[in-house]
Amino acid sequence: MEANHYPKHYCGVFGIYGHPNAAELTYYGLYALQHRGQESAGIVTSDGKTFHTHRGMGLVPQVFSGSVLHDLVGSSAIGHTRYSTTGSSNLINAQPLVVDTAKGRIAIGHNGNLTNAAQLRDELENQGSIFQTTVDSEIIVHLLAQPTRTHESALIETMRRIEGAYSLVILTERELIGVRDPHGFRPLSLGRMANGAYVLASETCAFDLIQAQFVRDIEPGEIVLIDDTGVRSVQAFPEHTRRGMCIFEYVYFARPDSNLSGRNVYKVRVDMGRQLAREHRIEADVVVPVPDSGNCAALGYSMESGIPYEMAFVRNHYVGRSFLQPSQFIRDFAVRVKLNLIADLVRGKRVVIVDDSIVRGTTSKARVTSLKEAGAKEVHVLISCPPHLNPCVYGIDFPERSKLMAANHTHDEIRKYLNADSLGYLSEDGMVAATGQPKSAFCLACYNGDYPVKFDPSTDKHITERRRANRSSFSAEIDAEVRQRTLL
Repeated sequence: MEANHYPKHYCGVFGIYGHPNAAELTYYGLYALQHRGQESAGIVTSDGKTFHTHRGMGLVPQVFSGSVLHDLVGSSAIGHTRYSTTGSSNLINAQPLVVDTAKGRIAIGHNGNLTNAAQLRDELENQGSIFQTTVDSEIIVHLLAQPTRTHESALIETMRRIEGAYSLVILTERELIGVRDPHGFRPLSLGRMANGAYVLASETCAFDLIQAQFVRDIEPGEIVLIDDTGVRSVQAFPEHTRRGMCIFEYVYFARPDSNLSGRNVYKVRVDMGRQLAREHRIEADVVVPVPDSGNCAALGYSMESGIPYEMAFVRNHYVGRSFLQPSQFIRDFAVRVKLNLIADLVRGKRVVIVDDSIVRGTTSKARVTSLKEAGAKEVHVLISCPPHLNPCVYGIDFPERSKLMAANHTHDEIRKYLNADSLGYLSEDGMVAATGQPKSAFCLACYNGDYPVKFDPSTDKHITERRRANRSSFSAEIDAEVRQRTLL
C-alpha cells in the first residue's frame, strides 16, 4: 500500500492538565484553532480513572453543545480539529483516537503526516495488529502500545521509528504528553493557566482566548510529560537534526495573532508585503488584498510603496477556505461565493491585488475577472511567496505536480491564464528574510524540492504521468485558455 493512500492531516491540537473545567477550555481552545481543520472535531477528557469522549463531523460549535460538554468530566483533556487532504472524510477517522492497551487507555491527537506510514502499517499488521481507521495516527498508537517497553522508552522508540511531520497531544488516565517531530515541521507550544494548569496548543492564539500565559515552544524532537508533579522534558533526538518548520505557517496557515518561533505572524506577513514592494515596484492607484490571507502582505506592500490600500473585496466569513475543500466542484463554488467586490473602489483604476499563494489558480483567476468586469483599468497580481512547484508530503494539501499551476506552466502562461497585466512572486530569499530566521530553519520543499525527510517517490503521481508523457486535463484546460488569450 502506497503512502499516498493515507489521509494527510493539517489539523489543530490542544491539551490541558489540571483544571476543573478542562472540557470547556478545550472547546474554546479548539474554537481558536478552527482555521486548522473544519471537517471534524473531538475532545477526550480524563477524570483520573475513566475517559470520556465525543467526536463529530463539522465545526467545533456544531459538534459540541452545552450538554455534551457537561458530560465530558475530568481535569485533563485533549482536543483536535481535522481536515483530510486524501482518504476518507468520515467519523471513524475523526480524532482524538482512543484505544485500550495492556498499559491502559491512550488517546492521541495528531497534526502532520507520516512519510513511512505504509511500511510501518504493513509491518504491524504482519505482527497481528488490527487497524480500525485509515489514518496514520493509529500507527503511532500501536507503536506506543508495544508491551515490552516502559512508558518513556516507548515514546522515544516510537518517535525514532516514525518519519515525517507530527505534533502530538497524548492523554493517559493520569498524564498529558506533548510530542514534536525532530524537524519541527508543525508548531506546538506550552502555556500555563493562572491556577497552575498546563496547556498545549498548535498555536499561541489558543492561549490568548483562554487567558493562559505562553511559556515556550516545544522544541523539535522534544517530549513533554505533564502530571501532578509538573512538567518533565525528554529530548528523543539529542544529536543535531536538520530543522524544517513549514514556512507556509507564516505565509498562510497560522492565525496572524499567533507567535511562531518568537515571531508574530502578522508582523512577518507585513514584512513579506514590504519585501514584495521592494522586489516588484508597480505604477498603480490602489492596493487590494484578497481577504483574509492577503490582508497583511497587502498592507505591507502599501506601506512600502505608498500606494493607497483599499479593502475592495468583502469576504463572506461563513464560507470555508476554498483550497481546503475536498472536491473541485465545491472548490469552484466556494470561490464564487467567498468574496464580493466593491466596484466603486476599483473602477477606472490600476489595481495591485495581493494574495498569499497560487496553487491551482482557480481563485486568482476569479479575482482578476471580477476586477476587470468592475472596470479596473489594469490588474497586477502579486503573491507573497514563491511559486509552488512541488507537492507537500508532510500534511498540506499541495497536490501532485500535475495539478500545481507553476509546475506545469511558464510565468507568462500563468499570467495569460489569469488575464493579469503582470504577475509577480516574492522570492524565496525575500520570504525567508521576512521571518527574521535563517533559511536552515525551514522546510521549503514545496518551492525548491529540497525535502528534509525522505519519502516514497511513488507518492508523487506526476512522476508516472511524466513517464507516460501525458498531461492532466487540468493542464490541458489551462493550455487552451492561454492559447485563447494569446490570440486576443
